[in-house]
Amino acid sequence: MSYKIIGKYIKDLDFKIPNPKIFSILAKSISNYKINIDIRSNQIRERIIQVETTLNLTPMKDDIEKISTKIIYATIIELNEEITDKSEIEKIILINVPSEIYPELRKIFVFVFESSGFKDIKISKSVDFQKLYNLKKIQ
Repeated sequence: MSYKIIGKYIKDLDFKIPNPKIFSILAKSISNYKINIDIRSNQIRERIIQVETTLNLTPMKDDIEKISTKIIYATIIELNEEITDKSEIEKIILINVPSEIYPELRKIFVFVFESSGFKDIKISKSVDFQKLYNLKKIQ
């Protein structure tokens, strides 16, 4: 493998339901929210990169009352010595690492919702990060 994961942690977790009214509305209309995924990276040291994968829910309409949900999951990776091509590093950061950690990230996000009383939260079990990468390249 061209990299190895040397650490993973929850960097930030934001989960706010402002009041009981919004909780009850949300329990009935969680489908009015969509999941967003964002991936960022920063170099820690030579060959060591932190990849931050963020999941959050945003309302599909502006007129619904909002909750605040966001998790940033940090993954620290070490690149092998032979990896020097920038496009290969970009694919590791935007495809390989998120694909590898997504099941764990999803599990944590769903756990927070279920622990807060939302039993019918539906977040995709898998995400095609290759497809997202290809779409981003086209834009």
